[in-house]
Amino acid sequence: MVPHSTEPVPSGPRQSIALGSDEALRLLGSVSLGRIVFTRYALPTVRPVNHVLDGGDIVIRTHEGAALTSRAGRTDGPGVVVAYQADAIDGITHLGWSVVVTGWARLVTDPRELARYRRLLHPWAEQWAMDYAVRIRPDLVTGIRLTAAGPGEGGDPG
Repeated sequence: MVPHSTEPVPSGPRQSIALGSDEALRLLGSVSLGRIVFTRYALPTVRPVNHVLDGGDIVIRTHEGAALTSRAGRTDGPGVVVAYQADAIDGITHLGWSVVVTGWARLVTDPRELARYRRLLHPWAEQWAMDYAVRIRPDLVTGIRLTAAGPGEGGDPG
């Protein structure tokens, strides 16, 4: 059953407005759930995770057996390339925003930083001991805001 809203639902086309990277990161930091995308067995893999934004970096917690843990823990090179996506789009009005970050993910190895992230970031599921943290350093930040198109404005079709 769809919840009823007292707010009018905008009708007509939507407009997609590109966000600057600072605004996109600010919005990403305003929510706690996102999706990490990485390669596993040469195929894209997506996992929902909670995160914190720390000094412009995205930090997630992970566990020892996680595929991302082993890939991000490799010490030969800058880490592993990942994408991270978060959004807040209203299911009724279809208005909101979406942000995608692409960058390098590495395990956090400093014990003080790891302890700090354990205090800041609490996993939603308690299936595994989430003893690891992964830091994503954004290289490419893109985002869009979906708004109701004004009079005479067509929405962005793609």
